[in-house]
Order: sequence, then C-alpha cells, then structure tokens
Amino acid sequence: MKPVSNRDIQYCSLNPSHFQRVLALGNDVHGDNYLNERELERLFTQSFQNNINASFVSLKGDKLIGFRLTIAANNWHPDKWCTPQHWNIATKQVCYFKCNTVDSSYRGAGIGSKLLSLSIEKAREQGALAGLAHIWLASPGNSAFRYFSKCGGKLIKRHPGKWHSSYIEDGYICPVCKQNCECVAAEMLLTF
Repeated sequence: MKPVSNRDIQYCSLNPSHFQRVLALGNDVHGDNYLNERELERLFTQSFQNNINASFVSLKGDKLIGFRLTIAANNWHPDKWCTPQHWNIATKQVCYFKCNTVDSSYRGAGIGSKLLSLSIEKAREQGALAGLAHIWLASPGNSAFRYFSKCGGKLIKRHPGKWHSSYIEDGYICPVCKQNCECVAAEMLLTF
C-alpha cells in the first residue's frame, strides 16, 4: 500500500451523516455488535458539553478511515469497571474515551494520535482535566495498550471479562474470543 500523506486526510467533528460509516468500521475492527445505531446516537449526544463536540472522524475523500468517540466529563458515570478512588482527579473532570478506531489500511500514519489530540483539545474546552479509557489488551500485538501508554495513559487497573456482558446482552462477537468474550480491559487514565 502507498504511504498515506496526512495532507490527504481530513478531520472533522462527528455528525449524524457519519453514523453508518462509523458503525461499519467499528464493527469491522472491534467485532460484530460492538456498536449499534441507538448506542452511537447516545454516544454522539454525550460527546457534547457547552455546545462543544469532543468526538471526531477522519476522512480520505468520502471514505471514513477512522473515528474517536469521546464522552464529555459529567455526561457519563463510572461503573464497576472503574476505580475513581485511584484517579486523583474528580470524576466530574474526567471525560471518557469510548474508542479510537482506524481502518487497518491506514494504521501507522498518525491518524489515531491526531484523533486523540483533537478530542483532548475539545475535552479541555469542555472543562476536563483527564480522560479515562478501557484499553483492549487482546489487540493485535497489544498495540492499543502500547499506543495509549505512548500518548501518556497510565494503567489504573486490569479488568478481566469487561466485554462479557456485551456478549450476553448485545450479542457482541469479540474478534479474538468469538463466543463468551473474556478479554481483559486495562483501565487507563490520561491527564491533560
């Protein structure tokens, strides 16, 4: 494949015209039923704080080649997979990085890092001081953990079976486990 030039790639705020392409890419990369239309609409709404959207897409022409879904601080609540007592930052000042996804043909060109930096910029404008993510430790070569660590993310805690309930409740098909997902998530905090 010919190397991708960053000048050939456009970045813009996520909007409903991107939804079908986000769903297709997300489910292709992360597994069937990782995202659905209703959840994507909810995540889109939760991306906003003070009329600022913290979620982005990357495009090469009309092709959607990446996206970053970010929930604004105060628009989400820590669940059993979170340990806010170890964050040293008030939960109301922590956004949630739902996922960063790049088409396999375009990885290694800095697209994921650019999407993250754009989301951080907007999350700061929304009032966040940090972002939390659950990183998939079964990603090929553990690339997700290496990438998020390189960007400054610090490991808080490992959570076995994080996506198991998605398998049971939503029919999520993990690309590694196929059935009954037991993949481990790394709860990671990135301070800005």
